[in-house]
Amino acid sequence: MALRADPLGWFCLALTYGIVIFSDYCFVVHAVMPVLSASLWGSFHIVIFNIFVFLLVYSHFVATTSDPGFVPLPTIKLDFSDQRMQGSIKTPQGSEWSLCTKCETYRPPRAHHCKTCSRCIRKMDHHCPWINNCVGECNQKYFILFLLYTALASIYAITFCIVLFMTKCDNCGDGSPRHVHLIFSTILLTFSFVFALFTILIMYDQITSILTDTTCVEYVKKENRSRLLKSKLALLSEVFGRGSYWTWLLPCYGISASTSPFNTTYEV
Repeated sequence: MALRADPLGWFCLALTYGIVIFSDYCFVVHAVMPVLSASLWGSFHIVIFNIFVFLLVYSHFVATTSDPGFVPLPTIKLDFSDQRMQGSIKTPQGSEWSLCTKCETYRPPRAHHCKTCSRCIRKMDHHCPWINNCVGECNQKYFILFLLYTALASIYAITFCIVLFMTKCDNCGDGSPRHVHLIFSTILLTFSFVFALFTILIMYDQITSILTDTTCVEYVKKENRSRLLKSKLALLSEVFGRGSYWTWLLPCYGISASTSPFNTTYEV
């Protein structure tokens, strides 16, 4: 389980789950129940919305607690004093790896050091405070699924709230005035619109990054490297898994750090 001692990350985690719980409360109590409490359609909308909520929470939890692709540290501390000034070295594997002077270890191609995690991450895309973890080789799928199900839940809530504003509230009375429901529904609509826009933009950036085979770190640093020609399906499979396509949408299936080709230990 990977949890960072980062105050900003913990604040974002608390804020994320707080907004999710509050939004679910607004949707069930102030959006659905006042107009559909006596109908099976009410139960239907509550179940569908909470399926999206469960999937986004589960995806977020796995993205937060999973190993993003840490480069293994040597079991015995190695002496790199004579190579600290070198940009790269040739390893016994015969490939061009780099040397991280902060971790004092070799790291495979496309691995970068994260200041917040204090570790090198394989195929690091960026460090995300919203999951208090890096987005890397082994948890990028979970991060994208979190974005996807947040967007779907937000769009579902937006659609329902718009219909709600045009619907007569038969169950509104003195003990449950309509204006109270409208206030909470407006807050829900605002949250949903902001998070739908936010997650769709980030998800578009993530998918583009996968299809172009360029991580955010590589794009910012303008790292030019030789690339093997791969199909878009092959690139997506590297992130979402090589199993059945339907498992791509499930956060319980993913790439394990133990199965990575760079899961190497050092024996000195």
